[in-house]
Amino acid sequence: MPDEYTDENPALGSLYAEHIAAVAERHDHALEQAGASHAVVYSGNPKIAFLDDYQLPFKPNPHFLSWVPLANLPFSYIVYTPGETPILIYYQPHDYWHVVPGAPAGYWTNQFDIRVVHSTDDIAQHLPTARDKCIVIGEIEDDASTFGIERVNPTTAVNILHYARGVKTQYELATMRLASQRGVVGHAAAKAAFRDGLSEFEIHRAYCKASSHTEPELPYSNIVALNEHGSVLHYTNLDRQAPAESRSFLIDAGAIVHGYASDITRTYSRSDSRFQDLIDSMDAMQLDIVNRVQAGVDFRDLHISTHKMLAGILVDAGLATGSPDTLLETGVTSAFFPHGLGHLLGIQVHDVGGFMEGESGTTIDPPSGHPFLRLTRELEENMVLTIEPGLYAIDMLLENLRGAPAENHVNWDAVDWLRPFGGIRIEDNVRVLVNGRENLTRDAFAQL
Repeated sequence: MPDEYTDENPALGSLYAEHIAAVAERHDHALEQAGASHAVVYSGNPKIAFLDDYQLPFKPNPHFLSWVPLANLPFSYIVYTPGETPILIYYQPHDYWHVVPGAPAGYWTNQFDIRVVHSTDDIAQHLPTARDKCIVIGEIEDDASTFGIERVNPTTAVNILHYARGVKTQYELATMRLASQRGVVGHAAAKAAFRDGLSEFEIHRAYCKASSHTEPELPYSNIVALNEHGSVLHYTNLDRQAPAESRSFLIDAGAIVHGYASDITRTYSRSDSRFQDLIDSMDAMQLDIVNRVQAGVDFRDLHISTHKMLAGILVDAGLATGSPDTLLETGVTSAFFPHGLGHLLGIQVHDVGGFMEGESGTTIDPPSGHPFLRLTRELEENMVLTIEPGLYAIDMLLENLRGAPAENHVNWDAVDWLRPFGGIRIEDNVRVLVNGRENLTRDAFAQL
């Protein structure tokens, strides 16, 4: 694995202390509002498959990852007390069945008082004695994991932490640039595999190999869709046999670096010039949308503007007729583009806080008729979000237009032409600036 993806990365180390200071400040505020003195952040525990002894892939508590880049450290805790060095209770069991975590090492270690324990029975002695002054943050499935702390995920504190995570530190931005770079290497390999006529399964394997990810390490299940499968928004079936004819390819796949994700989508045509023209139109529109991203923009307005821009593409491509307002109001654009324009991105692919109006926890509803928009906040500097417009031939949604005024605005012959190609989605990861934006995805592709 390249050095930049490991715990020995000096560039990340130079930014990490400032990041920890920012995370500590958020917890200071959360503890004050919750009337508590200590935050105990639980990494989580592996899940066991039903009626089996098989452990499912471990997914850590994102609050734990915000402190320390340890994605495979179950049964561990961060103990934070304002004004003190955070304690990391590092669980390293004596186990000959599994590989256990190695000795703590890397750029992050000098920011913690690290207490290595070999048994969960040894954890309690490292927790604050005044349990009534503590809060626990994490997924608690067994009361024993709280060690007598009664306040678990208090809403006041958690809302503050979720809202604050919408804005990234310089360390987080650096890791997300690396995640974009890692992801586009996989995308390049997947594109080459498509050009070679390989199956969805083989394309997926090419992506994982090039990005150096096992499947459990991926931030989400790769969407690798040939032909009409591109119309299934979360297609993850991965046919083992290549189709007789590969007409189109939609790939939505990301990567992870130090717990932070990238989320990238591209669409390709093999040889059909008409479909390629439609991809080019969508690509130009996507860049136009990206160029509107800056601090102060209401993302709901950007989503609605995208629908009006898409209406123009539908008309130009002969898929629909009517004004942008008409196609929006009659539901035509939503039938072709049913999901949201984008979402916050970070430790989680769909990062928390996208609906939050403020740290009190009040939420902002998506626009009427657009229930799947995952980001309704006004954009702030150093947010990172996705911009991912789409255009699909989804039979179920298009058939819902039959018998309604929208039916007469759809060119059904053109829809029949589009169906074998499935659809188009183009997705970039974008950092918000005061008067502009940084496109992490396009920058990463430019470095290939």
